[in-house]
Order: sequence, then C-alpha cells, then structure tokens
Amino acid sequence: MTPVLAFDIETIPDVAGIRKLHDLPAGLADGEVAEFAFQKRRAATGSDFLPLHLQRVIVVSCALREDERFSVWSLAEPRLAEAAIIQRFYDGIEKFTPQLVSWNGGGFDLPVLHYRGLIHGAVAQRYWEQGEGDYRDSRDFKWNNYISRYHARHLDLMDLLALYQPRASVPLDELARLMGLPGKLGMDGGAVWDAWQEGRIDAIRDYCETDAVNTYLAYLRFQRLRGALTQKALDEESRLVRTVLEGLGQPHWRAFLEAWAK
Repeated sequence: MTPVLAFDIETIPDVAGIRKLHDLPAGLADGEVAEFAFQKRRAATGSDFLPLHLQRVIVVSCALREDERFSVWSLAEPRLAEAAIIQRFYDGIEKFTPQLVSWNGGGFDLPVLHYRGLIHGAVAQRYWEQGEGDYRDSRDFKWNNYISRYHARHLDLMDLLALYQPRASVPLDELARLMGLPGKLGMDGGAVWDAWQEGRIDAIRDYCETDAVNTYLAYLRFQRLRGALTQKALDEESRLVRTVLEGLGQPHWRAFLEAWAK
C-alpha cells in the first residue's frame, strides 16, 4: 500500500523579511510591519493577501495512512523553527515517498514551501525527483512525480475536481460540510495572524490538523467517486479515522467528532 499523506500549512507575514526588503526601522512593532505590507498589497491588488515568498510557515499538519495505521501530527512553532518545520516535512517525503494530498496545495501550500525552503537552504531530493536521480525507481518519476501539474504523486483535490479551472474551485469547508464532514472548526485562514499575535499557537495548530483530516476524508470520498474504494472499504477507512481520533482525546478532536456525527 502506498502511504497517503494529506497535509495543510498555516502561515503568517514574514515580518523579518518585510523589514529587510523595505528597510523598516527595528523599533517598528511586528503588527505595524505587517500592516505596512498589507496596505501596500491592498494598494497594488485590492487584497491584503501577501505574496507567497513573504508567507512564513508556522505549522505543517499531516494525516498519514500507511500499512494498518492512521496518524495525525504537526510540525509547528514554537517547538520547531520554520527551517526545521520545512525540512522535517521534506524528510517525511524522503522516508515514505507518499501519495501527497492537498486542497489548493498546488496553488498555495507547496509553492510557499518551495520559496521558504529555498530561503532556508532546505534539501528535498525525493520531492524534486523528475526521473534523473539515483533512486532505484527514478525513471518512474519521469512520468509521475510531485512537480508536474497533471501527474499524480501530488493530488490537489481542489484543482482536479475543478478541472484546473480557478472559477470552478470551491472552499473545502463548504464541500466538507455538504458531505457530512466537520469542515472548519473555530477558525479560518484569515484569523491566523490575529491568533498568532494573541499567542494562540495551539489553536492555530489544532485548526490546521483538522483541515488536514478534512482533506484526507475528502480524498476517501474522491477514491469512492473514481471507483478505487468500495462503499464497504470507505466505511472501514472512516471508522479507522474515527477510532484513532477518539483515542487522541484532545478537545479539538472531540469537537471534530461531534461535528462529524451530526
């Protein structure tokens, strides 16, 4: 069984990078630096969504299905700095060569990890393999790798279901809830910066983890849609996820399971 890794990231403005690029004074508070960048972005584009290279990664959450196990974890600040978060994520790909699954990972998560990994000197040989490396199966990566948009080692569910048409894309939260899944609980991406400034890193991590599991559960539905899972197999996989989450016992998983049951 090829391991399946559904993942999600959360980011905040790269305050240090913004200071550096714009020669801002060291005495300017982080919130003021971020607001400076937001205002510049709004003036240029009408939105305060910052360019991807100025998105600092603070959490990567993973939901991994491999062998007989399902597990969920996060690589997150303050335990790990951004460079270590990114490197550990790539190390996991090196170890498992998983099927990557995301929701808008091709449009956001992975490009952010590319830019930020480049800044920090990360090494991700397996991830960037395109058929020219020293691995035993390197030639397979010429036809199916993580990088090419229409290859399958990274499955961006949002992109694929929309047939690669941005106007056809839908939010994971809404689609998840329409499928009877929990969707987003207690936060959305637009609230992460405020939560970070308030010191609520645990809440950000919990939110990111539930998004990773929502993505994995949506992937299971997609596997049923394409005929790769029977209904019995889908039910069994869903029960496995429930059982694991029940065993974890944290408040965000209790809320997740309650919302899933409705």
